[in-house]
Amino acid sequence: MTRIIAGRAGSLPLAVPAAGTRPTSDRVRESLFAGLESADAIEDARVLDLYAGSGALGLEALSRGAASVDLVEKASSAAAVAERNARRVAAAVGSGDARVHRMSAEAFLRSTSATWDLVFLDPPYDHTDAALTDALAALVPHLGARATVILERSRRSPAPALPEGLQHRRERRYGDTTLWWVSVAS
Repeated sequence: MTRIIAGRAGSLPLAVPAAGTRPTSDRVRESLFAGLESADAIEDARVLDLYAGSGALGLEALSRGAASVDLVEKASSAAAVAERNARRVAAAVGSGDARVHRMSAEAFLRSTSATWDLVFLDPPYDHTDAALTDALAALVPHLGARATVILERSRRSPAPALPEGLQHRRERRYGDTTLWWVSVAS
């Protein structure tokens, strides 16, 4: 079962799409969000969750004090699940803004002028490295000066090729999952 781990919606169960996604495990989310809270990266942040699936990462941030979250999911069935989850978490939190966008990450980034402080990218494992690099390049102009980008990939995936404007901060491995912490280049 996937659930919100902490914050105002803590322990709220989340629906997950029947197929086509692989939700981030509770253990990985607990560790990730402990690091984000330690870095003061969540409170009042504008959050973007690309390839959102159920929306668990972005909604966890909303539960923990983010100001808003945009969940971007191309698959209609997964986007419908994310919409239901977003309504439930927003109701439990009582504030904050959660929006679901049914389109590809690349199309969304081309169509918006918004900026974000915290971004999660958890593309499908079969997403090519070139497509991931393109999405990261399209993301750069939408990042706040102190933005944190969390990229989740299979442990077997190579380190992401970062476009100009981004730099690696650290890498953490959890079983078959690797998280890359990325920031705006200074």
